[in-house]
Amino acid sequence: MIEKLKTLKNTKPLLFNAACGLLTALLFSAFLYFEHFGITSKFINTIFALAALTLLLYSSKKSILFAGFFMGIFWFYWVGFSFKHQGVTYMEPIITLFFGFLYTLFFGVLALTNKVYLRAILLFGLSYVEPIDLNWLQIELIFIESYIGIAKYQLILVLLALSLPTYIPKKMKYLPLLFIVVAFNFNAEVPQESKLKIKLVATDIAQEKKWKRESLRPTITMIYQHIDEAIENKYDLIIFPESIFPLYMNKNPHVLNTLLIKSHHITIVAGSLLRENKQNFNVTYMIQDGKYEIAKKMLLVPFGEYIPLPKFARKIINDTFFNSQADFTGASEPTDFIIKGETFRNAICWEATCPEIYEGDVKFLIATSNNAWFAPSIEPTLQNLLLRYYARKNNITVYHSVNSKGTGVIK
Repeated sequence: MIEKLKTLKNTKPLLFNAACGLLTALLFSAFLYFEHFGITSKFINTIFALAALTLLLYSSKKSILFAGFFMGIFWFYWVGFSFKHQGVTYMEPIITLFFGFLYTLFFGVLALTNKVYLRAILLFGLSYVEPIDLNWLQIELIFIESYIGIAKYQLILVLLALSLPTYIPKKMKYLPLLFIVVAFNFNAEVPQESKLKIKLVATDIAQEKKWKRESLRPTITMIYQHIDEAIENKYDLIIFPESIFPLYMNKNPHVLNTLLIKSHHITIVAGSLLRENKQNFNVTYMIQDGKYEIAKKMLLVPFGEYIPLPKFARKIINDTFFNSQADFTGASEPTDFIIKGETFRNAICWEATCPEIYEGDVKFLIATSNNAWFAPSIEPTLQNLLLRYYARKNNITVYHSVNSKGTGVIK
């Protein structure tokens, strides 16, 4: 087998480099797909993660470029799925290839040198970089369901363990591997849960049906039924997914009034839209004791709710590819709801995977999402892993209500 690999390397170097890059990407992405298909093995995840990082440190420059391309595809092939709902289906493969090339450049930084210690430093530096404001490929995330911890210092220890053997005499060559043991997650904190009895509603409304007029009445009827059942079962709080009400709630007082009446028996948290001062907001309503509060989304999805480009280009792209729908306005700060004496930070979908939403004194997070934009794909799995990552880093409990897979308590 080794001889065949040597022959392939010598006679067909491009194919060999592509194969090595593909192997690196498969090892780097394995934990994500294992999780998606309900397979969890901390031992396998640990071995595969260490192998992936080793290959990134020691592979040829061309292999690194191939690895970045395949990782971009494996992690983000689903992003283009949302374009079919904007009437530009032809953009799907273009977006997929875009992410392949984007992460070719991202990991291509490692290909600037063959020195292992420099690659280790660069790889650690990449853990702070967010291409096009997208922070969903976290280097430490590969350890989320492994024996190794997800803190920055633990990533440093792993990179030291993998890179130092190159610079140490043979007798003690593998001694730095002990750093991996030190990087193990021995004392994981378990965050507390809310004392409230909370019902998380999981829905499965297809994106192409969600905003159609004929779907509105059945959706509202379904929402009322969930609330009435929760009241009957003596829940304190019911949480619905992002934009479960496919309307501008402030333009539909009859719906809001019905919820205000029901809120005397249970606290209701539900996603909707808000039109205010000629601006659109993605919002969460918290309705309690006949009153309501509104939390506006602070962190908007790049190329989904806003275009991260200069103003002249923003309008062209928004009108051409997004039917003028990527024009939401963000809030200036996060919102906390006080529900029956307990404080919950609000996060709408993308926000829950951003570190800014966890700043301050946060113990509980209400997260609401609509993953139907990307169904069927690994996106809900990746989102769930990221929520675990931030929940564990910040020692909080996340209550996540989702349309199209992902509903649950995360910690």
